[in-house]
Amino acid sequence: METFDYVIVGAGSAGSVLANRLSEDGKTTVCVLEAGPRDWHPFIHIPAGFMYTLVNPTVNWLYTSEPSEWTGGRRIAAPRGKTLGGSSSINGHIYNRGQRLDFDGWAQRGNHGWGYSDVLPYFRRSERRMAPDAVAADDTFRGKEGNLPINDLDWRDPICEAFIEGAQQLGIPRNRDYNGAQQAGVSYVQRIVQNGRRVSAARGYLKPAMKRSNLTVRTHAHATSIVLEGKRAVGIRYNKGGRSGTPVEVRAAKEVILCGGAVNSPQLLQVSGVGPAKLLGELGIPVKHELAGVGENLRDHYAPRFVARVKNAETINELSHGIKLVGQVLKYAATRKGILSLNPTLVYVFWKSDERVDNYDLQLTFTPASYKEGVQSKLDDFPGMTIASWQQRPDSIGWVRAKSADPFTAPLIQPNYLAAESDRQVLLAGMKLARRLLHSPALSKFYDREEFPGPQAQSDEDLMTAAKQRGTTTFHLMGTCRMAPDTDPTAVVDDQLRVRGLKALRVVDASIMPTMPSANLNASVLMIAEKAADMIRGRAPLEATIVRD
Repeated sequence: METFDYVIVGAGSAGSVLANRLSEDGKTTVCVLEAGPRDWHPFIHIPAGFMYTLVNPTVNWLYTSEPSEWTGGRRIAAPRGKTLGGSSSINGHIYNRGQRLDFDGWAQRGNHGWGYSDVLPYFRRSERRMAPDAVAADDTFRGKEGNLPINDLDWRDPICEAFIEGAQQLGIPRNRDYNGAQQAGVSYVQRIVQNGRRVSAARGYLKPAMKRSNLTVRTHAHATSIVLEGKRAVGIRYNKGGRSGTPVEVRAAKEVILCGGAVNSPQLLQVSGVGPAKLLGELGIPVKHELAGVGENLRDHYAPRFVARVKNAETINELSHGIKLVGQVLKYAATRKGILSLNPTLVYVFWKSDERVDNYDLQLTFTPASYKEGVQSKLDDFPGMTIASWQQRPDSIGWVRAKSADPFTAPLIQPNYLAAESDRQVLLAGMKLARRLLHSPALSKFYDREEFPGPQAQSDEDLMTAAKQRGTTTFHLMGTCRMAPDTDPTAVVDDQLRVRGLKALRVVDASIMPTMPSANLNASVLMIAEKAADMIRGRAPLEATIVRD
């Protein structure tokens, strides 16, 4: 039986960062276990390949959520990466940190050291900002020497330009850096792409570290249980090759670190006997450590999409068919430009659901393309554009629960989308703003007609019915191993990310987030892992950055 200092479960964003940082010390041995394959699939590295990785079982767990009232009884896809780089190898490439109040809220809940001033240095440490000008590269907020290149989208499209102008006509200012001093406004997206290729956490962090002899990375290694001796984690059991593979056990002399994400980390804890006693009893799993919050507090962003037919311009839809697609493939092969270099969203809007309140609680995304049934894996046959909207900080709370004691059986996922009345009110305001943006004077040259939900959908009830019919996840599952003080009954980890009541076991991924950031999650997961690396190594935290209002 092999022993390493650290055993990391999951080679996604957090696992890749930790593998790199912990193995910087040549005397420390690190083993990373990844259930999926190497990241050799070509569609991982081509930015537009997200359309295929979203539905590819080779690199995607292809989870689905349980039906609920506000999904119209539908099961919503919940893609999770299953390869080196994890979800950073199949996501939409976006880099979006959120707002100061998000992290200050974490600290105010009793999580010492997680306020915005504390986490900003770790955001900076992870990024290499490739900025076009000095304003967009403010050293107070942005890093220049990190492992991941952060670029502004360089694609310019007349429909996108008209949309941005239309947003400004509605009083939404253009923002040169939504990851800087203020998030609010409209702009092209920032993304983790360089020279026309995705830069996943595996490419930015894990691959350089794999040259070190003290780092071992094992793929096709599906973790089946945490090995506990009393209240101490001492190793991981896994099957090499999946369900019918060979059982193997590795030991951790110092710590076991779970980096499986908001679905896989709580499931592994539960099938290992760590979680709510009632659930474990129902599944016939012996309770080794009762922890009521494991799998609870799940949140996600839920987005309905308006689709409009376009006139007087060519959209990505037409460029993705026939001889035009051949031309785009050749263009990408020669120059790394064209539609294959694009991500699913090209323009972002951050705004507020109520003009009377200075609270930017809406996120909207725009792209000159549209998808069949609103699912981002098959483009429409007509020239189309899409705008999505969602509530940035949802109040609706769900859960992830093991379906059986079998670690190879997909868990039950119930986000309870829009269960909270507050979420429905904010979302409704977002849908109305989305429609106003489509009807802006600047966009009128290209706007033909609304395809979905259609001009007949005018009342609040009509719009919420449309949200039920076609709303989808934005792939931001979090919170299921919540970081909180002992006074919180849902607490799973403390502010050092140590599992409460157990020794030598931490969770480092999106599941530890106490509340949802006003953002896509990948940037925050990278920050969490950078900060956790210092904690695990016993290093003093980076000096807090005091930011003036």
